[in-house]
Amino acid sequence: MRVVLQRVSRASVAVDGQPVATVGRGYVALVGIAVEDDEAKVEAMAQRTAGIRLFPNPDNPDAKPIDVAIGDVDGSILAVSQFTLCADTSRGRRPSFVAAARPEVAEPLFDLYCTRLVEMGIPVGKGVFGAHMDVELVNDGPVTIVLDSR
Repeated sequence: MRVVLQRVSRASVAVDGQPVATVGRGYVALVGIAVEDDEAKVEAMAQRTAGIRLFPNPDNPDAKPIDVAIGDVDGSILAVSQFTLCADTSRGRRPSFVAAARPEVAEPLFDLYCTRLVEMGIPVGKGVFGAHMDVELVNDGPVTIVLDSR
């Protein structure tokens, strides 16, 4: 499982020109589910996402610029399933996606990831699984981190 977290001041996703979800301060989480992923990996990745400290501490301006987790700043997450994160680009010019989980496996695991974040008190907006989406964001920092279950 691979998650690309982008710290944002705001973000939104639309399908066919229609808004689907909008968030304010927080993350855009681009989520790639691989064939070897299971519920245990999803649980661990949700914990890592919630716990990683990528925000400045609003109560201590002298602290490190990346010091507190998303829950400490009342942030939210816009989660977007993105199988292309599982691409193998090691050969040729056309990526291979054989490492990406099939939709019938990936969708429930993506939903579980989002559910676990909500259970941790983090508001989550979601894209539409399998749809062609327009994602807009204002990257704050910019801060972009790749979390990988391997």
